[in-house]
Amino acid sequence: MNFEIARKKMVQEQIVGRDIQDRRVIDAMLSIPRHIFVQEAFAAQAYNDKALPIGEKQTISQPYIVALMSEQLALTGREKVLEIGTGSGYQTALLARLADRVFSAERIRPLALRARKCLDSLKLFNVQLRINDTDGSPIGWEEEAPFDAIIVTAGAPAIPTILTDQLARGGRLVIPVGSDSTQQLLTIIKDENGDLFQAPTVECRFVPLIGKQGWQV
Repeated sequence: MNFEIARKKMVQEQIVGRDIQDRRVIDAMLSIPRHIFVQEAFAAQAYNDKALPIGEKQTISQPYIVALMSEQLALTGREKVLEIGTGSGYQTALLARLADRVFSAERIRPLALRARKCLDSLKLFNVQLRINDTDGSPIGWEEEAPFDAIIVTAGAPAIPTILTDQLARGGRLVIPVGSDSTQQLLTIIKDENGDLFQAPTVECRFVPLIGKQGWQV
């Protein structure tokens, strides 16, 4: 199949057609080949309007949700961003195009290694990856904090305070919060006084965030 045509159709129908307006997000999604981040057996479905399995009981999120979370971060290109849950590396690649530096943590080693290969193949060298394969807790990246933006690509039972502590004043945290089966996508904004404000966007369903401030396994 012609992946470029499929990618343009995805962006026009699923992204622009659902009112994603940030031109930088739209351009990033046009430029990043989503099919290289999925398993070969699913490459032909890479631009469909759905999440796909990537192995290790994990998924690559629906394109619209990836775009929405990216837009909610309101990135200008100068930010330092923390991502919890590298997964396939697709969201990471978009962040690399949208921000200055990206720090991404993943608890599943084979996923992190595959993601690194994909990122390197696209020459996205402004991404640092860390493998947190102890209990998977969302410990963040304390030595690099504070972050201008933080994105969590797994569903949490509550907003992890360890992440809000690492968020810079004026920064944004985008995270799905709810039960282990369905969540509300929240955008948390820390004002210049350090106070937190949150706004819900859409209902969603992510794999669970594992660890002390996530779900216990």
